[in-house]
Amino acid sequence: MKNLLSCAAVLLVFMLFVLPVPIFAQEESDAITMEETVVTASRDKEDVRRIPANVSVITAKDIEGSGATSIVEVLENLESISFRTFSGNPSQAVIDMRGFGGDNPHGKTLVMLDGRRLNRPDQASVNWFQIPINNVERIEVVRGASSVLYGDSAVAGVINIITKRGKGKPEINASVIAGSYGLHDERVGITGSYDKYSYALTGENQKVFGYRERSKFASKGAGLNLGYECSDYFDIFLGVSFNRTDFEMPGCLKKTEMEQDRRQAGNPNDDASNEYSNINLKMESFLGDSGRLDVNFMYGNKNITADYASYSSYSVVDIDTYGIMPKYILEKDILGHGNKLILGLDYYHENLDVDKYSDREKTLKTSTAELTKNSLGYYLRDEFNILKELILSAGYRTERAEIKGNNILSTGTMPFDSKKTHTGEAYEAGLVYLIGEKSKVFTKYAQVYRYPFTDEQASYYIGTPAFLTDLEKEKGKSYEIGTQFYPRENLKIGLTLFRIDMEDEIVWNDIASRNENLDKTRHEGVEFAMSYKLEDLAKIYGNFTYHDAEFRNGTYVGKKVPLVPEEMANAGLEIYLPYALILSPEVRYVGKSYLGGDSDNSTEQLDDYTIYNLFLRYEPELDDLKISAFFGVENLTDEKYSTMGYDREKYGSPNVYYPSPGVTVKGGISIGF
Repeated sequence: MKNLLSCAAVLLVFMLFVLPVPIFAQEESDAITMEETVVTASRDKEDVRRIPANVSVITAKDIEGSGATSIVEVLENLESISFRTFSGNPSQAVIDMRGFGGDNPHGKTLVMLDGRRLNRPDQASVNWFQIPINNVERIEVVRGASSVLYGDSAVAGVINIITKRGKGKPEINASVIAGSYGLHDERVGITGSYDKYSYALTGENQKVFGYRERSKFASKGAGLNLGYECSDYFDIFLGVSFNRTDFEMPGCLKKTEMEQDRRQAGNPNDDASNEYSNINLKMESFLGDSGRLDVNFMYGNKNITADYASYSSYSVVDIDTYGIMPKYILEKDILGHGNKLILGLDYYHENLDVDKYSDREKTLKTSTAELTKNSLGYYLRDEFNILKELILSAGYRTERAEIKGNNILSTGTMPFDSKKTHTGEAYEAGLVYLIGEKSKVFTKYAQVYRYPFTDEQASYYIGTPAFLTDLEKEKGKSYEIGTQFYPRENLKIGLTLFRIDMEDEIVWNDIASRNENLDKTRHEGVEFAMSYKLEDLAKIYGNFTYHDAEFRNGTYVGKKVPLVPEEMANAGLEIYLPYALILSPEVRYVGKSYLGGDSDNSTEQLDDYTIYNLFLRYEPELDDLKISAFFGVENLTDEKYSTMGYDREKYGSPNVYYPSPGVTVKGGISIGF
């Protein structure tokens, strides 16, 4: 890893300071498209070039053209992002950004909807279907530490899903997608505005029988956004979304079982259903020379029924989340130098009630757990132009979180009734140097933290019920340096080197049957991405990621962290054919990793795999009608692979795996007017 980082560092310095300056200059051409503004990286609209981070922006047009049926399918082709799934469908897929591995990497990536967190207070992953995909205007992915602005969970990065707002005359869009394993996906939406009012209403229905037995999946959702421009100084927006997801869990298989039939189910009767509701009210005030004041009020409800017969576990979980997020922005020059100051606070109150039963019919309740998590954080971030081309940013956050709960058994006994208070502090400092019209080089240092999940702090699912007052928050330090530059007019290249040193990462100890803080770990790597458009003929794009995650001391010093693939790569080509046709071959490679639970690296590894996809799109340019269609084949070679597996040899049993889908055919059409 040291050699790779050294080579990458030399390459970075060479590109920035040795290559002739003119390669960064923008040629005079209308073909140049400047970068979009993003809101996630600084909690305010900002030119992506001014941000000391590796940022990706995915638009609604990108999503529609990809033929994706979930946000997971959109994100998994980006550098430094990987997903694992127990079921083969993306509803509860676990995201891992920047190679954290282990059992809960999703705890280090913050996922938001219009700027408010979607991460659950317990260990369960985000339900990626709670937002209809046709309600998404754009997705902003900011890699790297963001604890100053967002606090808990924003260790490896932040993903902000931004929904549509209506504008102009009414536009109606409808689409249908169908494919292998009984897939069908129907979407409809209408957006527009009238006078001072704007509206966007979308809905989606998706169902698939699944690649494996007992992997059926169904999702229904809708989203509504309303806006009102009260005056030149005050706007108000209301966003509402609802989703119901029902899915089966096919379970794990041994290698011998996969050789017999990898599509068979390993669980007798495991399934779950989720209902998610989200409400967001945002008010924007414009105070003239005195700045701006924005306030977000949010409410979310999650109701989860889980019936896992293979574990004799039957439960109903109800989660209520309330949040208030005001922020103040002042943009005013200081001695002729540009300056932007952002001040804000985030308050979240979350209630989690868990009822456990002895049977699927839920006639006999065995226990009830009531958990609450309250957090209040204050932050400030300042961005100062030392020179026109040199931007210094710095920030600080202090936050206090209290987790408390009790557990009552059917016998009337109370195994625990306790609480734990965590305090978190985060700092960051970043420097961006702008080169030419579009290029930049940046560096950033930050302190990060993550609070325990409620079911990490308290054991109420597995093992003896207990509240672990000695379990501490995770904390760490993040370093990165990178560049985004344009050697040619339509050639974009990005390179980022990062290192995250963590302490007290939380893991489950099988022997002690409890969660505990881990020894020090280090997560470092290289992210590379490029895209090049050859006039109206073709576009080539790709990325490569190298991850090195290892234990730095303790029992497993020098060993690799499980479930972290060292190499990942994506590449694709868009060939612009006559008659508005676009041919798109794609390839994705994911390297080997150690199985989950194999901290001593003593058993076989999870195999690497290569996936080939091929899509043909039809996108004619018509005056009043927007129409597009696609047909594609995913996993063309029917690669036999798994994104997840666990070490069971240490218990004297064969290792287990969760097979992923084979060759998949799908197609669809979208019409808008």
